[in-house]
Amino acid sequence: MNVPPPPARRLVIVVRADPVICGHSGEARNLAEVALRRGYDDVRIVTWQIPTLQSSGLPLKPLDGVLPYSDGITVERPDGVGDYKVPDARYHAGIVGRLVELFTDGVPTVCLSLYLMPHAMAVNEARTVAGATGLAVNVTTIAEAVGSDITNVVRSCIEERRFGAAAHLFTTYLANDHCVAVSEYTKELIVEAAEQIDLRFGTEFAERCEQRVGISYPAINSSTFSEIDPAALNDRLACRGLREDGYVLFLSRITKAKGIDDLIDGYAASHVAGDRPLVIAGAGPEADVLRARAAASTAAAHIMFFDDVDDDEKRYLMAGCSAYALPSKPRPEFIETFGIALVEKMLTGGGPVITTATGGIPEAVGEHATIVPAGDPMAIAQALDDSILRLSPDQRFARAAAARHFAMQFDRANVFDRLFARIDGPASLSA
Repeated sequence: MNVPPPPARRLVIVVRADPVICGHSGEARNLAEVALRRGYDDVRIVTWQIPTLQSSGLPLKPLDGVLPYSDGITVERPDGVGDYKVPDARYHAGIVGRLVELFTDGVPTVCLSLYLMPHAMAVNEARTVAGATGLAVNVTTIAEAVGSDITNVVRSCIEERRFGAAAHLFTTYLANDHCVAVSEYTKELIVEAAEQIDLRFGTEFAERCEQRVGISYPAINSSTFSEIDPAALNDRLACRGLREDGYVLFLSRITKAKGIDDLIDGYAASHVAGDRPLVIAGAGPEADVLRARAAASTAAAHIMFFDDVDDDEKRYLMAGCSAYALPSKPRPEFIETFGIALVEKMLTGGGPVITTATGGIPEAVGEHATIVPAGDPMAIAQALDDSILRLSPDQRFARAAAARHFAMQFDRANVFDRLFARIDGPASLSA
């Protein structure tokens, strides 16, 4: 009987993975794919069971539209521990238990957590348990903080004076061997929040975050978006009753912070309305409200909603649009801390990008988007008219080429190599 040799190097990514509609779900997939090319022979994504995700209220892709992972990537969804008497902690315990098993089997492991709560917490708990077993443990941890870790979790702790929860989050973050944030703007948010905690409670989190947190932009598979067959593009658009360069597109989560209400109003006020339909693609908690707003608009007959777009169709919709608009605006519950969808759109080429300077968006688009003030429908109307009706074909082509060149810095191989170069040097263990 031939027994396969044990893996030499393992990467474990703990994340809310597919089918969740989230840029960091895609980021985890992309980092996992590159890891296979960089010598990791055991790559695992540890995540939540499908029924748990379905009951969470998170926006989800159609299950039959989730693209398969490459051979060599294992997606694990550990069973819960205990029964109905453990309603909230069952699956957290299952993830921790599985990580302990992976950390104690003798394989050198890098473990990356995306989102501090609850994933980095599960990783730290698992490493503590693994160390207490007395077995050999060779694990390097990387914690990546995303925007909602701060805008949602930490800010609520500050507003409600919940020092213990805030201290738990920052201590968990800084306990990792390497700490990164998804943008410079996110790091600024982290340090600012830590300063507020320090001011109120006499702690010293801010200085440690300033010193230890690096930047790791989200990893995107550039070839998925930049290598599109023109014939396939026309066929895919025709299935939706669309034509190339014949519609305005919004494609992201359907939430208040994305500025879709402003886009609907701005589109209705533009000269584009009626000539090119507005396609709003995605799912999320504000879908019903925005459908009602669109139905009451003067441009109601020209606004279309797609709630069943999968990973593959997304790129075709982006590539074929006359303009892509994501007029994100700051909200108490969410601020755009990077803008993964904007980079994906720039990689596809096609029509110009219209967005705002909210949060980390300027880092994602550089000088390659039309920037409008947040919450300003009339500015959106003007930007649509300028981008679609007043730019010549040569100008549109030149802008698209420059945008794609800029976006290539976020290709998954480049991001992976920059992130994992940190592991080649000594980890900072001063936390």
